[in-house]
Amino acid sequence: MKRVLITAGASGIGRAMGTAFEAAGYEVWITDVDSDALADCPKTWQCHSANAADEGAMAAVFAQLDHLDVLCANAGIAGPTALVEDILLKEWQACVSVNLEGAFLAAKYATPLMKAAGTGAITVTSSTAGLFGYPNRAPYAAAKWAVIGLMKTLAMELGPFGIRANVIAPGAVEGPRMEGVLAREAAAKGMTRDAVYDGYAAGTSMRSFVEARDIADMAVFLASDQARMVSGQVIAVDGHTENPDPKV
Repeated sequence: MKRVLITAGASGIGRAMGTAFEAAGYEVWITDVDSDALADCPKTWQCHSANAADEGAMAAVFAQLDHLDVLCANAGIAGPTALVEDILLKEWQACVSVNLEGAFLAAKYATPLMKAAGTGAITVTSSTAGLFGYPNRAPYAAAKWAVIGLMKTLAMELGPFGIRANVIAPGAVEGPRMEGVLAREAAAKGMTRDAVYDGYAAGTSMRSFVEARDIADMAVFLASDQARMVSGQVIAVDGHTENPDPKV
């Protein structure tokens, strides 16, 4: 049976990925830091408590694998919503650590398993913040741009071994995490939550947020044989974001 490992897989986009991969016939392994969410995951999943930016914890999880077909490096945090001069260095470092170093560590330990098999697919979750500048989101945008550079390098390094690497760039995704972003941005800009929401939605061609299952469906496609020649690509699943700085 093919196996997928998803970081931050217990909720949100990661959980939707796990559900979609299981439906596609994969054995699902996940890591997460949320013990309650892990306990609530399907019993058919292999669930591991691990911080994606903790090398020891991640190395211990990967040491239990005898093979890995697909890696979804999905772990990330929103980081602070503030002007750059108001962001503390420790806030910057925490955001970059999870979003960038977490993807690096997952790829570092997945790669030997995939090389041994002569095949594999790595998908990194970036963001439309990795395609545009985002006011008040400097550490998040910087990290999400950086994972695109990491992915393109992985695609070049690993292609000769039959391993593909791609990035999914979600737009605004319905759910608790985005609600937190909306609340913080509303406070920073002196706007209501609904006004910020409407601004994000109006900044897309589809005039809508996306759902976690939309991201999950793309992840399954990128892991499939139908995408066997898709590598080194950034694929936005965002309803076509036109304006990353919502205004009303």
